[in-house]
Amino acid sequence: MNKAILVSLLVVISFSVAAQDSTSRKKTREERKAEKRERINAIAKQEEEGALIYAKQSIFAFQVRSNGYGGFYELAKFKNRRKSNTYSIEFTEIKDAKEEKSPTSSGFFAFNNPYIFGKINNFYQLKLGFGQQYLLGQKGNKNGVAVAFIYQGGFSGGFLRPYYLDVSDTNNTDRQIKFNPENAYDSALFLNIAAIRGSSGLGTGWGEMGFKPGLYAKAALRFDYGRYNEVVSGVEIGFSIDVYSSKIPILLFADQKQVFMQAHIAILFGRRKT
Repeated sequence: MNKAILVSLLVVISFSVAAQDSTSRKKTREERKAEKRERINAIAKQEEEGALIYAKQSIFAFQVRSNGYGGFYELAKFKNRRKSNTYSIEFTEIKDAKEEKSPTSSGFFAFNNPYIFGKINNFYQLKLGFGQQYLLGQKGNKNGVAVAFIYQGGFSGGFLRPYYLDVSDTNNTDRQIKFNPENAYDSALFLNIAAIRGSSGLGTGWGEMGFKPGLYAKAALRFDYGRYNEVVSGVEIGFSIDVYSSKIPILLFADQKQVFMQAHIAILFGRRKT
C-alpha cells in the first residue's frame, strides 16, 4: 500500500514538473516573439525619424574621376548606430592628362576609329578594399539627407593592355601594330601620322596584358537623399591615391608615374536589409 502511494506521488510530481517545463518553454517563446516585435517597432520608429538602420547594405556606383572613370560595388555590415564595416571591389581606367584624340585621315565618311597619338598602353585597375562608413548626420526625417564619411584601403592590381594602331606600311599593306622599342620599323610606323589609319579598337591586346601590383587609399563624403530606409540613393565626393611597384607607361613623351592621385564623384544606388 505504501509503495502504491509512493509511486502515485512520484507520477504526480513528474507530471507537475513536465507541465511547469512546458509552461516555461511556452513563456520563453512568447517572450522571444515580444522582443522581436519590440525590435521591429524600434526599427520602424527609427526609420520614421530618419535613422539609417540596417543589417546589410549593398551599393553599386558609377564614378567619374579627374583622370578617368569606373565603377564599384560595396557591401556594408552594420556595426552600431554610427559605424559600418565596408568591403568593396572597384574597376577603373586611368588616362594620362596629355591624351588627345586625333581624327582619322579617311575623309568625311571615315570609318576608322579615332586614335591617341603616342599612347602605348591602356591602364586598368582592379581594387579590393576594406574600410568603414562613419555616419556624421542622420536624415532627421524621410525627406532629409544623411551624411557619412567613408575611408577605405587595400590592394590595387594594375593591368596594362597594349594600345594597337591600324597602319599602312611602305608596301601599302594594312597592319595592326603596337609600339615596340625592339622593333625599329614598327615603332617608326607607330609614330608616322601619315601611315596611321586609326586605333585598332577594344578587341586587341587582351592576351598580352602586363600586371603591376599596388596599394590604394580612399576618403570620401557620402550624401544619401533616398526617401526610404531600404533604398540607397546618393552621391559620393572624394579623393584617392594609388601607389604601384614601378612606373606605369601610358603615353610616350610624357612623364611616367608610379603614384596616382585623383578626385572623383560617384552616383550611388542600392538596397538595405534589416
